[in-house]
Amino acid sequence: MREGTLYIVSTPIGNLEDITFRAIRTLKEVSLIAAEDTRRTNILLNHYGIKAKSTSFHSYNITKKTPHIVKRLLSGEDVALVSDSGTPGISDPGSVLIRECVAKDIPMTTIPGPTALISALVLSGKPTAKFIFEGFLSNKKAKRKNQIEKLKDEKRTVVVYESPHRIKKFLEDFLEVAGDREIVLARELTKKFEEVKREKVSDHIERFKEANPKGEFVVIF
Repeated sequence: MREGTLYIVSTPIGNLEDITFRAIRTLKEVSLIAAEDTRRTNILLNHYGIKAKSTSFHSYNITKKTPHIVKRLLSGEDVALVSDSGTPGISDPGSVLIRECVAKDIPMTTIPGPTALISALVLSGKPTAKFIFEGFLSNKKAKRKNQIEKLKDEKRTVVVYESPHRIKKFLEDFLEVAGDREIVLARELTKKFEEVKREKVSDHIERFKEANPKGEFVVIF
């Protein structure tokens, strides 16, 4: 019996129209969809009339779910891996399943599509020839400041993710460690209220005194 294939499927980061024909077909044909948040994924599935069964696969259940999904793949079933949005395996638990499939020599392929870091990078206006992606920095103040210290003199463009709950703390730490330079904050990409702000750190901080941050942020400097 042949193994099934793990399809790493990119899904929209906001606008539901940002999905490929191949992705829709794949999601319709697989035996199971492993989704970081089934509630969010079901919005997409319902929009395109996709009836395939889905199961939750997130950071709190990866230890339990990974062996189960691998077993189904080894039995010959095809499985699609999707994240909350964008490309699975980037700053999400999908990387754990991918590594396990590599270890078990299970066939994999990717259905390319949106990813927030690339969309934000090209919109930022910062140099794109060379860049690095650092994901989410630490939620511990001392460690985060140390990370910023190591990145502040980086010659390549730096891209990081930050949550709306921590963006103010990130900006304050950045100002203290790296100075009042221009950085770009992008949020709600591809959505109705898409916003890309190119301002000095102090201006971003001042703006958030008037309005609470909303949406996940991509930070570019």
